[in-house]
Amino acid sequence: MDFIKFLMLKAMNSKFLNDRSKMVANFKVFPNRTITPDSTLYAEINYLLELGYQWTIDFSHTLFFLKEKTCTLRIMSFFWFLVKNSIKYDIIKKSRDIMKRLFLVENYKPILDLIKTEEAIKFVKDTFEKDLAEALSLIRVSAPLFVLPSSGLNDELNGVEERISFHLKSLSEPAEIVQSLAKWKRNALGSYGFIEETGLYTDMNAIRKDEELDSIHSAYVDQWDWERIIKKEERTTEYLKDTVCKIYEVLKTTEQKVCKAYPKLLPTLPKEIYFITTLELEQMYPDLSPVERERKICKEKKAVFLMQIGGPLKNGMPHDGRAADYDDWRLNGDILVYYQELDIALELSSMGIRVDEESIMKQLKWKKEEYKLNNPYVLDILHHKLPYTIGGGIGQSRLCMFFLKKVHIGEVQASLWPKEDVELLKKKNIILL
Repeated sequence: MDFIKFLMLKAMNSKFLNDRSKMVANFKVFPNRTITPDSTLYAEINYLLELGYQWTIDFSHTLFFLKEKTCTLRIMSFFWFLVKNSIKYDIIKKSRDIMKRLFLVENYKPILDLIKTEEAIKFVKDTFEKDLAEALSLIRVSAPLFVLPSSGLNDELNGVEERISFHLKSLSEPAEIVQSLAKWKRNALGSYGFIEETGLYTDMNAIRKDEELDSIHSAYVDQWDWERIIKKEERTTEYLKDTVCKIYEVLKTTEQKVCKAYPKLLPTLPKEIYFITTLELEQMYPDLSPVERERKICKEKKAVFLMQIGGPLKNGMPHDGRAADYDDWRLNGDILVYYQELDIALELSSMGIRVDEESIMKQLKWKKEEYKLNNPYVLDILHHKLPYTIGGGIGQSRLCMFFLKKVHIGEVQASLWPKEDVELLKKKNIILL
């Protein structure tokens, strides 16, 4: 066995598989298949890891997934291991910037200079925030930067991200930086005394230490988190679509105001947003990865609301990972737009009608997370102590990036980036804040 295979096996704590009848999937990894974040291979491998399938790798460089699942082990992503070792061992014959989706746009000339960009960022945020609050009858509230783990109010996102924790001198329990405010908002609506058809929004800031930094992903998260009380009978696809249309109108209005304030910027959003489910999208493009499907439909429709994310598709895997205890996977989705500057589908918002006492049980069971049934937040849902709600998050920097035609998220937010990335981007006239 060569040294590379030995390192892989040791790092992954894998074993060799002889009984191939137990396989649910297998992928020929080396030497001819390139793994990038956009590749079907990358998406399929990560979904199987999310579902908890045990895996192994054999002498022929084939990665296998077994039918038996494990829910107790946190399995390191095969892809991230390859990325971290690719430079030293040349495992993937692809440059590091391509693997990270670091888009190096040739002959890039920002439409706005740095001073104008800072001015425009405030204009975008002030405009959108005000119009969103009016459209959805929301009031602004203060929100926490950190919570206690025992509260059950922090989110697990895809279930693999490590939370950042620290100790406060006056508390015995460590605090955690929030990963999102989905659960906190619903709890606040109940405890603050909001009534039906009203809601709240807040500025949510977080740190994602495990984020793979690239042109559209940062370790620093800044978004508007909003939540609204609804009636039980309003937990329908029609109500979800109606809310999406209201948000989309705010997006179009904001774009028009931004382009009026800065005439060199041109509007690109279509008149209407297109609705499609992940199952319908899979049927349209069965041979493409989820990322490739999104790009395909967004390039055609320009603005898309992709519905029903989290549950299994026909191939047995979800389109994308979702926590089991806040969105109802039948009643959620992402607002995606085609971003011509990078030729990608850009997610601006993730939202949905939240779980009720029935859907949370089904989703926890499907993800084999019944251990969460003793979580205070989950118990409040099961015992009808929390209102029925709809809510979501809208990326502030993503929105500014889209409206101001920037090619890197670091052009509209101040964060930390690898030194080599900053230098490489600077050579392409991409200046980070």
